[in-house]
Amino acid sequence: MAGTQRNGFIAFIVLIFRGLNLFRLLILNVIFFGLLLLLFSMLSGSNKPEVKRDSVLVLQPQGQLVEQYSVAPLERMLAGLSGDPIGQVQVRDLVAAIDHARTDSRITRIVLLPGELRAGGFAALREVGAALDRFRASGKPVDVWAPSMDRSQYYLAAHGSKVLLDPMGGLLITGLSSYRLFYKDLLDKLGVDVHLFRVGQFKSAAEPYVLDQASPQAKEADAYWMGGLWKQWLNDVAKQRKLNPDALRQSVDSVTDRLAAAGGDLGKLAVEDHLVDGLATRRDLVMMLRKDGVPAGAKGQGIREIDMKDYLRAVSGPVSSSRDHVAVIVAEGEIVGGKQRPGKIGGASTAQQLYRARMDRHVRAVVLRVDSPGGEVYAAERIRRQVALLRADGKPVVVSMGDVAASGGYWISMNADRIFAEPNTITGSIGIFGMVYNVPGLLNKIGVHNDGVGVGPLAGAGDITRPLNPQMAQLMQGVIDKGYRDFVGGVAKARGKTFKQIDAIAQGRVWTGTQALQRGLVDQLGGVRDAIAYAAKKAGLKSSAVRYMAPPGSSGLKRLMTGFGDSAAAHALASLGLQPPAWLREMRERIPGWTLLQHAKPGKLNVYADCLCAPR
Repeated sequence: MAGTQRNGFIAFIVLIFRGLNLFRLLILNVIFFGLLLLLFSMLSGSNKPEVKRDSVLVLQPQGQLVEQYSVAPLERMLAGLSGDPIGQVQVRDLVAAIDHARTDSRITRIVLLPGELRAGGFAALREVGAALDRFRASGKPVDVWAPSMDRSQYYLAAHGSKVLLDPMGGLLITGLSSYRLFYKDLLDKLGVDVHLFRVGQFKSAAEPYVLDQASPQAKEADAYWMGGLWKQWLNDVAKQRKLNPDALRQSVDSVTDRLAAAGGDLGKLAVEDHLVDGLATRRDLVMMLRKDGVPAGAKGQGIREIDMKDYLRAVSGPVSSSRDHVAVIVAEGEIVGGKQRPGKIGGASTAQQLYRARMDRHVRAVVLRVDSPGGEVYAAERIRRQVALLRADGKPVVVSMGDVAASGGYWISMNADRIFAEPNTITGSIGIFGMVYNVPGLLNKIGVHNDGVGVGPLAGAGDITRPLNPQMAQLMQGVIDKGYRDFVGGVAKARGKTFKQIDAIAQGRVWTGTQALQRGLVDQLGGVRDAIAYAAKKAGLKSSAVRYMAPPGSSGLKRLMTGFGDSAAAHALASLGLQPPAWLREMRERIPGWTLLQHAKPGKLNVYADCLCAPR
């Protein structure tokens, strides 16, 4: 009997070792094939594409314009090998391709195909549009074609020399809106009590949890800044298309009434309104280009063209970090604590990037490119402190605001030497709020009750299963009041104004870049190119040598393997049919503060500087 037990034990140990050995081989294979894939990618990309003379640069951005990729590196690599789009396009890549093509004698024109572009805001589109204007100013045309276009796609298309629509397509320009879901009635039915602590009558980010509809103050503020954005859109498009802004507004406002006369044809109406220059199929576009002298492509088909990815590979060279330069650090996404990968701003990781720039003797100035609605207060403060330390060490810091730089996004910006914003940047929202929730009502509904004793005035105050202690509520409001004073006081000191002056334009109110300039919250209207030039000049650099700092967690193999894990997990879930359905992904995008809710700590005061502001 003892021998049988001994043999069973030995068999069990052997089984464990076999399992461990199998796991070891699996890990080694993952690393081996990952490295092999990386080597293959490097070898396949070693031969740069050829840019033939009289070529057309074709720009077909597919997905959302971003300041920095949040897609895992391996996923981008696999997409590059397969030719599938990753759903993201870096603004700086588009601008770099356009600017280089402007002086490249081999490129005769650009063909822009914006039909698959998904823009998040207008400031990034304005950056790309300015590059197209510089290209056209060199005497080279920009031809635009799309099967159909929305408001954002057309905002970029309007920069073209010639804009064409497919005969079966259309141009539908809608205004701007800010509609949100409100949950108070639902939460009341569930028995969940949400307690909101805020300063600023316009700080409306968390209203959906305590109201059933937007407050009058929120509607007033939203109408003002969205009105400013809409006016800017109309003025910019009218300028590009050589139209009267008032006439353009009238055309857009009356499109429904006039559509019947056009036989329901949005394309025909766009031609009549001089918003597009004609209707043409993709084949018609090719034939027009051939008539204009563009050579045929391979085997006499199409046109001689090169896409953005191949063009950038063809013209890019090694970037040296051993010479004095301006470092650009991208801060994009919600601001949360700790170390975060691209797509979110980590209080620790972004502060570490700024610290690295401060310690690097070749970094003479920093441009902080901010595209963020804000987030956690302490995380934003960690970043702001590093900005202040950079300046204290004699390195200029210039902020370039993207689509959104509001609330916490403004917090991390306020101590810069100079702040640049686009006219249609969304900024301001100087204010903070805190939120806690309790669920005794919910527990009562299901027959669960809480009882016991506590010693001390705040004993059990963080227990979400009990009603909120009035003393704790008083304490929380005090913390929020102090946070608001710190925010307004910091802005006042940084902007050379009094507390009263900043308080009057703070209160959580959102402004456009133009409105913020009028109120002294930004220094100059302009894009990242202008910010880099200013930083280089202030640092005494004769040339604007620029290097984008690597995003957090981007060290070689570590990030590659992390990306492998993410991609493998995503594909595994998809193969099992476990990926979130489209309706759920859409719902998550529409729920205010989804990221903040993910990082909220139940039973604790969660303090945020977030505006949750984006027009639709």
